[in-house]
Amino acid sequence: MPAVTVDDLSKLAKVPVLGPEQGQERPLRSVTTAPSGLEGEGFPVRRAFAGVSLADLDPFVHMDQMGAVNYAPGEPKGTPWHPHRGFETVTYMIDGTFAHQDSHGGGGLITNGATQWMTAGAGILHIETPPEELVVSGGLFHGIQLWVNLPAKDKMTPPAYQGLEADQVTLLSSPDGGALVRIIAGRLGDYTGPGSTHTPMALIHASISAGALLQLPWDPSFNALLYVLAGSGYVGSEGRPIQGGQMTTFGPGDWVTVRAGDRQEADTDHLEILLLGGRPIGEPVEHYGPFVMNTREEIGQAVEDFEAGLFGSIPPNALMPHVPDPDPIRAEHTGI
Repeated sequence: MPAVTVDDLSKLAKVPVLGPEQGQERPLRSVTTAPSGLEGEGFPVRRAFAGVSLADLDPFVHMDQMGAVNYAPGEPKGTPWHPHRGFETVTYMIDGTFAHQDSHGGGGLITNGATQWMTAGAGILHIETPPEELVVSGGLFHGIQLWVNLPAKDKMTPPAYQGLEADQVTLLSSPDGGALVRIIAGRLGDYTGPGSTHTPMALIHASISAGALLQLPWDPSFNALLYVLAGSGYVGSEGRPIQGGQMTTFGPGDWVTVRAGDRQEADTDHLEILLLGGRPIGEPVEHYGPFVMNTREEIGQAVEDFEAGLFGSIPPNALMPHVPDPDPIRAEHTGI
């Protein structure tokens, strides 16, 4: 799990040390296990928010862990062109490469440790698909897609795109050097990530060495969610066991505690976690396919506007999913 790694954590700034004035630890509220499914053209995902209370998720709507899967040649798949309205999509690539293009000029490659932050707002068409070279060669693919809701006042904001490269992520070390903390968006103490968000929030990926403890201050106005990407460990001062594919929610408080197990799985030597939280919007949510609005009437209008072509158009010579030729001999002789 490369994302962004650092050989010498001692050279990094440190996560703020919690003092007696720091307030109270956030209590554990729930632990759920994400079921598996298929997305887009058929790539495997885990539905991270399945079974979690909507009140605990606000301002988030949906999150998939894509992979981790080691594709054989010809197997990598993505999504075709499709619409969105009313929220922001966040694609964080940990391993592998995704190509993105949208109807408002955004696009590029998202690869190891990079993040695509797309504001769908009033409406956008986009595609995310593995590039041709990855489809041909196969390889490791692992990432996260998160949907962040927009408040009613921002639902129809103009679409926008941010490409956050891996070297832009803010890196911190835990005080004892046992954890690498990557801030993609939001604030941790005096440090902020590069992501610019309409909804106040934080998104952090931490790698915790076997047996190490990580305590992070957390904005008391935000909710707090922890998802295990890989490995195993314990959350809260009570030490509730957690493992890959599980989501933890926390109650109100000022900081969260997580510790990596003393022994990790064969495929990782760290507990890999995603910590996310945001200021709850507290508005009604109507979610229909690729649209997230406040009322059924707004959903109906979104469908009508999409069908009327008001979300933009697929550009000429647009990016399309690469489909490998089923006959390699014919492909070799025809140059396909």
